[in-house]
Amino acid sequence: MTTAAIARRETADALRTVRELWGELLLAIETPPADVWPPRQLAHTMRAGDDELLVEERAPLVLREHPAPLNLDALDAGLAIERQVFALADTLAAAVQYAGPGDPHRWEFQNPGAADAGAAAGSRAHGLHFACVWIEGRVLDEDTEPEQQLDGTLAAPPFAPLPPHLLHEARRTARTAEGRLLRTLGLDQRTTPVPDRPCPWCGGELTLRTDPDGPPTVTCSTGEDCTAPVPLDNRGRRVWGWADLVALVGALAAAEQRLAV
Repeated sequence: MTTAAIARRETADALRTVRELWGELLLAIETPPADVWPPRQLAHTMRAGDDELLVEERAPLVLREHPAPLNLDALDAGLAIERQVFALADTLAAAVQYAGPGDPHRWEFQNPGAADAGAAAGSRAHGLHFACVWIEGRVLDEDTEPEQQLDGTLAAPPFAPLPPHLLHEARRTARTAEGRLLRTLGLDQRTTPVPDRPCPWCGGELTLRTDPDGPPTVTCSTGEDCTAPVPLDNRGRRVWGWADLVALVGALAAAEQRLAV
């Protein structure tokens, strides 16, 4: 695989991670900072239906008022990520965009003199999800070939191929945004003791392990003597994989209730 192909793949992967986790970041802004436990990846499983968020219906953070955010770190991260992604879209559009005004392929620049806020924001009004998809198209050199029309003539493509220096700038920006998003949500690679929640089966210390490339796991420090109904890892520790974590959440909650009685 060539260096350019690797850069395209890594950039597209980072942009998709940002898109897929953006709703989680918006929810994090509106909730107090999360504890280590339960892992954030279980949020959709444990969240009440009324808390579900349709990301496409939310205005961009840079265009929205924030009277009382409950998690300032999440808000700061979201604003920074949006600005980075929007600025990258502006840069790529200025370099490779041929599409004329009104073309749906086009990235519209900000126009402070426009009559309303939406028009003034240009394509930023469509939000981060749209910007990520648009940038991914430029990174993958989509819509860069002339198209044959019904009369046999060739129509000019909306975009030119992305030059190497902008491909690597897109890679750097996308990976920076991805890294900050993962760190803010606690989904980066880390190992964290689960505080004040001993193993319900043996009382051993539980450790949460997260990785951006896979689901979280929890291990018990006791080893083979722990009687939890989960397998052992290669170091002889009981390990709760993705399929077992909801059961562990329930067991810990039940143990807390017993202690409270």
